[in-house]
Amino acid sequence: MPEVNRRHYRLPRQPTVVVCVDGCEPEYIAQAVAAGVAPWLARVLAEGTALIADGVVPTFTNPNNLSIVTGAPPSVHGICGNYWYDTASGAEVMMNDPKWLRAPTILSALATAGASCAVITAKDKLRKLLGHGMRGICFSSERADQVSLAENGIADVLTMVGMPVPDVYSADLSEFVFAAGVQLMRGVRPDLMYLSSTDYVQHKHAPGTPGANAFYAMMDRYLAQLDAAGCVIALTADHGMNAKTGMDGRPDVIYLQDLMDEWLGVARARVILPITDPYVVHHGALGSFATVYLPNGTAADGLAQRLAARRGIEGVFTRSQAAERFELPADRIGDLVVVSERSTVIGTSVARHDLSALEVPLRSHGGVTEQRVPLILNRRIAGIDRERRWRNFDAFDLALNHAQ
Repeated sequence: MPEVNRRHYRLPRQPTVVVCVDGCEPEYIAQAVAAGVAPWLARVLAEGTALIADGVVPTFTNPNNLSIVTGAPPSVHGICGNYWYDTASGAEVMMNDPKWLRAPTILSALATAGASCAVITAKDKLRKLLGHGMRGICFSSERADQVSLAENGIADVLTMVGMPVPDVYSADLSEFVFAAGVQLMRGVRPDLMYLSSTDYVQHKHAPGTPGANAFYAMMDRYLAQLDAAGCVIALTADHGMNAKTGMDGRPDVIYLQDLMDEWLGVARARVILPITDPYVVHHGALGSFATVYLPNGTAADGLAQRLAARRGIEGVFTRSQAAERFELPADRIGDLVVVSERSTVIGTSVARHDLSALEVPLRSHGGVTEQRVPLILNRRIAGIDRERRWRNFDAFDLALNHAQ
């Protein structure tokens, strides 16, 4: 049994698929099942193993996907956001490069041990992180027309899937992931496959709405096909999703850089929003988690108390407090970590956020209120402890060590 980040994993005895449904608040599944549009999920909830788990905070895509594939929190793997401030270079950078990864993935370890592995992700930003060190197939929907045997371990994906390259801002980007997974399982039939979708739909549609139910009906059809192919399936999510608006339907935003400029002087503090990534149209780079770098000599404790008294703030933590509470790498977060309440998001400055592209009331994530996610397997695991705190990064352990 290969050991990865102090956990052991059996090689799969049956084809195994771990699915990360981006932005999957558990209520999406509940509403889709109640509406009768997700019969496979309804059966699995009744006959398989259905748990509620916690993701990692910040509840963003990169840290949670990397926690799932390493079986460990960000304090171990080092990916603490989609975006961060590299104090060594003085630059704000996307956290998409494998050079920021501090731990091996389960996929790379099992591939080295002899398992055939595949990764399919919706957005290309995750591809190199998820596939780091892994011998096998690894590609994204976003750049499915650019694959090669040398770079991705596969060629001509578009012909295999029978779909064109989807628009990055569409439900089709996720459908391509599921469709490609089904076709890959019918052909190559990898021992272990990781599928990661995008939350375009969840940012636009609340649970139970026609748009949301259509997405889960689509996903249900593909998962049923993987199940029929004999796969062990573990489904979880990177984070949930909530409305982030006031009673008037407009985004409820705390502009933290403006506030720091007012309190400490212009540009003396630096506010970083780890939700930032190359795809901000549907959320305007507004989430419920921020980290703040303070000027030398600033009393962090006193400022934390002052911030915590503001409307819309869930909690403010010093670097050491945040590293301990949220299992974060202390050297990659600011002097303060700020988490907003369920219906509130944090921005930098009014002038730096273009919300003109928001077509519907803002829905987003990032805080503690988006930490609850589903953890569902299509196999019943006898004697499972339903009272323990399960994490989304237990998905591979349950799928490989307990469900087969």
